[in-house]
Amino acid sequence: MAVSWPPLREELRGIEPYGAPQLDVPVQLNVNENPYGPSPECAADIARSVAEAAATLNRYPDREFTELRTALAAYLAKDTVHGVTPEQVWAANGSNEVMLQLLQAFGGPGRVALSFAPTYSMYPEYARDTVTEWVVGHRETDFALDLDHARDLVKEKQPSVVLLPSPNNPTGTALPPEAVTALCEAAGDGIVVVDEAYGEFRRTGVPSAVELLPRHRNLVVTRTMSKAFAAAGLRLGYLAADPAICDAIRVVRLPYHLSSVTQATALAALRHAPELLGRVEELRAERDSTVDWLRARGLTVADSDANFALFGTFPDRHAVWQGLLDRGVLIRETGPDGWLRVSIGTAEEMDAFKNALMEEL
Repeated sequence: MAVSWPPLREELRGIEPYGAPQLDVPVQLNVNENPYGPSPECAADIARSVAEAAATLNRYPDREFTELRTALAAYLAKDTVHGVTPEQVWAANGSNEVMLQLLQAFGGPGRVALSFAPTYSMYPEYARDTVTEWVVGHRETDFALDLDHARDLVKEKQPSVVLLPSPNNPTGTALPPEAVTALCEAAGDGIVVVDEAYGEFRRTGVPSAVELLPRHRNLVVTRTMSKAFAAAGLRLGYLAADPAICDAIRVVRLPYHLSSVTQATALAALRHAPELLGRVEELRAERDSTVDWLRARGLTVADSDANFALFGTFPDRHAVWQGLLDRGVLIRETGPDGWLRVSIGTAEEMDAFKNALMEEL
């Protein structure tokens, strides 16, 4: 019997790899990047740090990345009165690898990973790649979490991993602390992951789940330097959790998974945190004004605590997406049918988006 080549796992055949369109257009507002790059001073510090690391590239990096974990713990500590220790911190090449390691450690055959749609489209891929059963519940029409439904589904399915983005991607919806607590309690010994990739963009008064870590040993809070830190090219994600969870991840991590160059670059970026995060308030204000502008034109827009806005609805969203692209503006065709997502860029980029959308509509 003929065998298809290459001998790919059957469940992977015909699947397109994940990825947003990478197109060379004047205004790129499709992957939620921070539009403001590092200053010359920050870039120079990174260059010096990388040069120092380059002199020892014949040696393996610190596989425990102790200095980096200490710096990340100090950064996270500002979001909780309880403090964060280096032993509570883990990092990897982007929050994608952090999530995959969590599924490698706590998912697997015979186990369940669970989330609530619409949600980040990579989550089911983490489950698939680790041969973990994927279960998805639903969100309300305003994309908030129906806590009774969520609690009941967790108790019924008894997942080993619950994935809860807050703010949610692609909707921008944040989770209240009581929802995190309720699901941590409902999950029992299951791990509850609150994905705060966009956490720095949350509105004033919206707390981080980091504050809840002392109350729930099964809580994991993940972050990234790709968004608010303006370091998407660095590929550095991290988490805070009970030290026992960090120890468990060591079993599945690849040897020396964080290079010396990555560690040096991340440390330099953290030294410039006030500068790199300095535009967050500006981006929040631009987000809120964009949401107001879209609503004033009769469109429905999800409340957002992130650096993007999900808006709609359109009978043919692809036609609208294509119309904007034809005018040099790239946004994202994602989320429920009829909706589009725009990342928040500079004021000039958002003007270009608004003008293109008005022409298209």
